Amino acid sequence: MKKSIFIVVAALFLSSMAFAQLRPTDQTGINVFETPKTDIQFNGPKVEFGGAISMPYIALTQSNNVVNTNPALNTQALFKNTPNFGLSMANLYINSYLADGITLNVTLYLASKHHNETWVKGGYVQFDKIPFIKMDLLDDIMKYTTIKVGQMDVNYGDAHFRRSDGGNGIYNAFMDNYIMDEFATEIGAEADVNYNGILGTVAVTDGELNPNLAAVDTTQASSKYSNGIRNPSFIAKLGFDKQITDKFRARLTGSVYTTAGSGSNTLFGGDRTGSNYSAVMYNAAPGTTTAFNGRYNPGLSDRVTTFMGNLFLKYKLTDGLAVESFSTLEAAHGGSGAEAKDRNANQFASDLIFRFGNTENFFLGARYNTVSADVAAAPTSAPSTSTTALVSVPAYKLGISRLAISGGWYVTKNLLAKVEYVDQRYTGVPNVNYILNGAQFHGLSAEAVIAF
Repeated sequence: MKKSIFIVVAALFLSSMAFAQLRPTDQTGINVFETPKTDIQFNGPKVEFGGAISMPYIALTQSNNVVNTNPALNTQALFKNTPNFGLSMANLYINSYLADGITLNVTLYLASKHHNETWVKGGYVQFDKIPFIKMDLLDDIMKYTTIKVGQMDVNYGDAHFRRSDGGNGIYNAFMDNYIMDEFATEIGAEADVNYNGILGTVAVTDGELNPNLAAVDTTQASSKYSNGIRNPSFIAKLGFDKQITDKFRARLTGSVYTTAGSGSNTLFGGDRTGSNYSAVMYNAAPGTTTAFNGRYNPGLSDRVTTFMGNLFLKYKLTDGLAVESFSTLEAAHGGSGAEAKDRNANQFASDLIFRFGNTENFFLGARYNTVSADVAAAPTSAPSTSTTALVSVPAYKLGISRLAISGGWYVTKNLLAKVEYVDQRYTGVPNVNYILNGAQFHGLSAEAVIAF
């Protein structure tokens, strides 16, 4: 028994080679988008293990305009936080090479802020070849095509390739993801084509992270305006990605995600791990959580159509110095099953990052991120005691802006240390006893990431 445990542990810590047909989980995976086509020699089935762990330190200050600031008496008052280490998060990767050009990926969240226990993120089979069908035309098509089938990241836009995912923050030059974080895993099939720099993606999924077989009851207030059917989601992407010269790379893509109604769509709330901005914009009352603090979910949980445009540019200025920018423009509309009218949510984000050092192992970066969203009217919890009437918040246009400045050092390709200053502000909120009224937070945070 002890020998078996030793073998498993040794495999986890010594299997640090990049997965040849999948995106590397270390520094070499930065600016890798759709899985690159690689032709490796298949010498029989094998299994490789990888892992990642992130350890954050948070020193953020928060405030709002709520008068009664005692969180125990007012559920709209802010939690009284203090600088400290946040909960570490960890991932486990299991990649199995089943046949020539056929790979199985399974990812587990070992620990996270949202789920402290182990959860399976998802698993999918990736086909870079189809060796079980002998056809020359199909072989030629698969030279430029990758097919995925299973429970996997929704390939909507390009921002999800640069985000932190649980324990793996090694691709992300900043502490956290976008304010409106577009990420979910859904069951479906995806085909990616890349021919001489012209790329395209088509995919269809079940539209839900956690599929539910229950019929949608449109007589209930929560689903009164749903179409009563669990519809699939359709995803498409078209773009251009090419190393134009030895020094200059450009990528431009446009994407769409749409579903007519799923009942529990989580495109903007599918992260099962959590934010690194812990204990901000949060009240300590029972039922509240710190898992996704600093982010905003527009609540388009039934029907949603959203478009995203991304522009990535990278230019090598001199040996050991490169500058890259990544910009996102997004427009979403839809609503929950309880809403008769659709609402809009728009997002803009732009990163500017200087990478320097012999292996670009140092970086300095800045990100500006804004969100503008229609928020439906809703009651909030009692403002002072449990016997006080609820406070109603009318419909309003929410504005959120974030400026983040960061720096980091890849000590090795598997080890990253980074620090960030962030300032985030909320505007447009009605002047009532509500947690986001005059809300803002700012301060320093840092993180160590190990990924292999």
